[in-house]
Amino acid sequence: MTAAENVCYTLINVPMDSEPPSEISLKNDLGNLISFPPCLEKGDVKLKTEALKKVIIMILNGEKLPGLLMTIIRFVLPLQDHTIKKLLLVFWEIVPKTTPDGRLLQEMILVCDAYRKDLQHPNEFIRGSTLRFLCKLKEAELLEPLMPAIRACLEHRHSYVRRNAVLAIYTIYRNFEHLIPDAPELIHDFLVNEKDASCKRNAFMMLIHADQDRALDYLSTCIDQVQTFGDILQLVIVELIYKVCHANPSERARFIRCIYNLLQSSSPAVKYEAAGTLVTLSSAPTAIKAAAQCYIDLIIKESDNNVKLIVLDRLIELKEHPSHERVLQDLVMDILRVLSTPDLEVRKKTLQLALDLVSSRNVEELVIVLKKEVIKTNNVTEHEDTDKYRQLLVRTLHSCSVRFPDMAANVIPVLMEFLSDNNEAAAADVLEFVREAIQRFDNLRPLIVEKMLEVFHAIKSVKIYRGALWILGEYCSTKEDIQSVMTEVRRSLGEIPIVESEIKKEAGELKPEEEVSVGPAQKLVTEMGTYATQSALSSSRPAKKEEDRPPLRGFLLDGDFFVAASLATTLTKIALRYVSLVQEKKKQNSFIAEAMLLMATILHLGKSSLPKKPITDDDVDRISLCLKVLSECSPLMNDIFNKECRQSLSHMLSAKLEEEKLSQKKESEKRNVTVQPDDPISFMQLTAKNEMSSKEDQFQLSLLAAMGNTQRKEAADPLASKLNKVTQLTGFSDPVYAEAYVHVNQYDIVLDVLVVNQTSDTLQNCTLELATLGDLKLVEKPSPLTLAPHDFANIKANVKVASTENGIIFGNIVYDVSGAASDRNCVVLSDIHIDIMDYIQPASCTDAEFRQMWAEFEWENKVTVNTNIVDLNEYLQHILKSTNMKCLTPEKALSGYCGFMAANLYARSIFGEDALANVSIEKPIHLGPEAPVTGHIRIRAKSQGMALSLGDKINLSQKKTSL
Repeated sequence: MTAAENVCYTLINVPMDSEPPSEISLKNDLGNLISFPPCLEKGDVKLKTEALKKVIIMILNGEKLPGLLMTIIRFVLPLQDHTIKKLLLVFWEIVPKTTPDGRLLQEMILVCDAYRKDLQHPNEFIRGSTLRFLCKLKEAELLEPLMPAIRACLEHRHSYVRRNAVLAIYTIYRNFEHLIPDAPELIHDFLVNEKDASCKRNAFMMLIHADQDRALDYLSTCIDQVQTFGDILQLVIVELIYKVCHANPSERARFIRCIYNLLQSSSPAVKYEAAGTLVTLSSAPTAIKAAAQCYIDLIIKESDNNVKLIVLDRLIELKEHPSHERVLQDLVMDILRVLSTPDLEVRKKTLQLALDLVSSRNVEELVIVLKKEVIKTNNVTEHEDTDKYRQLLVRTLHSCSVRFPDMAANVIPVLMEFLSDNNEAAAADVLEFVREAIQRFDNLRPLIVEKMLEVFHAIKSVKIYRGALWILGEYCSTKEDIQSVMTEVRRSLGEIPIVESEIKKEAGELKPEEEVSVGPAQKLVTEMGTYATQSALSSSRPAKKEEDRPPLRGFLLDGDFFVAASLATTLTKIALRYVSLVQEKKKQNSFIAEAMLLMATILHLGKSSLPKKPITDDDVDRISLCLKVLSECSPLMNDIFNKECRQSLSHMLSAKLEEEKLSQKKESEKRNVTVQPDDPISFMQLTAKNEMSSKEDQFQLSLLAAMGNTQRKEAADPLASKLNKVTQLTGFSDPVYAEAYVHVNQYDIVLDVLVVNQTSDTLQNCTLELATLGDLKLVEKPSPLTLAPHDFANIKANVKVASTENGIIFGNIVYDVSGAASDRNCVVLSDIHIDIMDYIQPASCTDAEFRQMWAEFEWENKVTVNTNIVDLNEYLQHILKSTNMKCLTPEKALSGYCGFMAANLYARSIFGEDALANVSIEKPIHLGPEAPVTGHIRIRAKSQGMALSLGDKINLSQKKTSL
C-alpha cells in the first residue's frame, strides 16, 4: 500500500508558515531532565507537549524521524499528564510500526506494555481513550497481549469505558477474528445485563454486523419494550428490522408492529427513519397513511427549515407512486398545516404538493384555507417574503379555479381586492387570473365587472391600471356598466381640460385659501350634460386636495402615455358598444363626443410642457386612430375593436390550456406503471443501480451519499462505464503515462489519476503537481510516491468549486530517478477542461419572472450564430441539447414553417445561479434552401463568468458534427 493510500483517522490543521525544527532539537526537547520515575516541573511538560505536537505534524507531512522513537518511549511514554497521553495516542496511530520488510518493530513491545497498564488505569478517561485508540490498530501482534485487559473493561463501573470496550472488541473481531472468537456470545451476554443506553446501542450495533441471528434473538425478547429504549438504540433497531426484512421479506409480519410503535417515538430522527422503513416494508394504505401523517407531524414540529424541506421531499416521493397518491389525497388538509411556517421555500413546496393532490372531493376545503391565508397576508408587512407568498397563493388559487371552474365564484371576490395592492407582482397575477376567468366563465362576467368597478379607483400601479382598463373595455356589455366605466375614467382623470386646470392650479398655489372656491373649473365638468358627467362631478369633488391627484392624471403627468393609448382603445370600444345599445341619436353623439374630448385633452397634455416626459409618436398615432374611428363609426372598425381582440385572447387561452393538459397527460403517463406481456425482464445483476432503487439497501445508500460516493445517473446508457469520462494527460511514449477520471460532485471535483511508470528505473518522490484557473481551488497537495519499474499507482486530488464557470486544471508530474545524479525530471500534463454543463440543469419560470430577470441581470453576452445546420427548429434543439437549457417558448409557438424564429431559454445552476438566453434566428431565403441558419443568441446572467462560459459553450458546439 502506498503512502497516499494509508488510512488516517485523525485530521490535524497544520500551520504552514513556520520552519520545521530539526531532529536534534526535538530530541533535546523530548528528552530534557532524564530522571526516572519522572518528576518534572510544569514548564518541562509544556515543552515536551509542544515538541510532541511538532513531531506529529512532521510525520503527517511525510517525514520518517526513526531516531525519535526510543526517545519518546523512554522520556514521554511514562508521563501521567493527560494532554501528553492524548497526543501519544495520535502519535502511535500515525507512526510507522513495521520495518520495510513488514516485521513489527522491537520497540513496539514496550509501547504495548504501556498500553496494557493504561487499560488497567484507575482513571476512566485514560482507559476509554486507550480503547478508542485500539480500534485504529491494524497489527494483531500488538493486540494479542492486550485481550484480557480489554475483556476486563466490559465490567468497568463507568459507561464511557464499557461502550469503548464494546467498540474495541467489535473492531478486533472484524479484523482479527482469531483473537476473540467468542465475541458475539460475549457481547450478547453483556447486552442482556447492560442498563446504559449508549453501551446497549454499541453492543446491539456490533451484533447486527457480527451475528445478526443473535441480534434478532435479543430483539424478540424485548420487542414490547422497544418504545422505552433510548433514541440511539431505537435507530439501530429500525436499521436492523429494515435490513432483515429487505433480505428476507417473509419476516415483515414479525416486525412491522414494532415499526408502527416506533412511529410514536419521542425522537424525531427515529420517527423519520421508522416512517421511511414502513413505506419500504408495506404498500398497504394504512401503512402509507401512518407514514405520511408521521412525516407531516415532523414537518410541523421541527423548527429547522432544512429538515422541513427534506421531509417534504419524502412526501413528494410518496406522491409519485400511483397507489400512494390516493391515500395522500385524504391528507391534503393536514399538509396545508405546514403553511404556518414562515419560510418561503417550504410554503412553495407545500402549495405545489397540495395542488398536485387536490381533487373534486377536497378542493372546496383547500380554497377556504387558501382564502384565509390570502386575507392573513393582507395586513402583514414585517416579513420580506410576504409579497412573494401572496403571489404564490394567488397562483395556486388561479390553478384551482382553472381545474375546478365551480370554485371561481368563491375565489374571485377575495382576489379582486389585491388589484389595489402595492405589490405589483401579486396584482399582475390576480389580473391575469381575472382576465382568464372572465373569458372562460360567461356566468361570472357580471360579478367580475362589478368587483372591478369597485376597486378600479384604488389601483396604484400603472401596469395593473392598463390591464383593468382593457378588461372593462372588453367585457362591459350593458348600458349601465358602460356609463359606470366612463364615470370611473372621469373620476380617475380629474378636471378637464387637463392643461388649463393644471396651469390654473400652478398659478393658484400662491393663494391656497382661494383654491377651494375656483368656479369656472367646476362648470367645465357639469356643462357636458350626460349622466356620466354628473356622477363624475359628485365623486371628484371630495378628492380635490392639494398634492392628491387622481391616479390616471398622475400617470399622465409623470409622462406614462402608454396608459393613455390603452384608455383610447377602451373608450373607443365602449363608445361603439354604447352606440349599438342606445337608439337615441342625441345620447349616442353625447357619449362619443365625451370620449373624443377625453382623448383630445390627453393629446393636448402630451404636446404641452407639463408632463415629465412628452408623449411618444406611437401613442399619438394610436389616440389619433381612435379619434378617427369614433368620428366615422364604421361597421368594419366595430368588428375589429369588439370581436377580433377577444378572439385573439380566446386563441391564446385555449393554446395555454391545451399545453397544460398535454403536460399533465405526460406526467400521468409517466406515473402509470403498466407491464406489457412482451416487456423485458430486469435482472438485478445486469441493471444499473438507479433502476433498482427500491431493491437497494436505503441505509447503505444514505451512508454512501454522506461519504460523497453517490453515482450520478447516466443519461444515455445506464450501463455506461467511467471510460467516457477519462482524460489522457500524457503521451504513450512519455516515461510516465498518466490519465485522469474526472468525477464532478455538487461542490467539488475528484480527480482519480492513474500514474504508470513506463521505464525500467525506480522513480522516487513522484509527485503530481496541480494548479487551477477559474473559480476552482485545489484542496490538498497529493503526497509523493515511489514507483517500481513498470509499476502503477492511483493518486486522488480534490478540487473545490465555488461557482458556475469554465475552469482549467493543469500541472505536471515531477520525479527523481533512483541512482541518477541529474536534476528532477518533469512531464507536463495536458489541461483538463471542466465543463460548465456539469453544473447547469434545465429549469422553468414564468414569462413575467423571465422578463424581470432579463431586466435586472447586468451581464450580457451576444453570440453570433455560425453553424452548418439549415433548419431553424433543428438548430434550436441542437442548442438546447448542448447547453442543458429549457425552452420556455411553447411548442405551438414554434411549430409550422416560418422564415424566422425567436425563443426564450432558461437554466439554473446547482449553485442557484440563473442563466437566460434569447435565440433570434432566421433562414436567409435569398441564399437558397441549403443556406445555414443565421442570427444571434443573447445570454444574460447575474455573474460575468456564467455569461461568458455559456457563450463559449455555445460557440464550441454550434456546428453539427457529421457522423
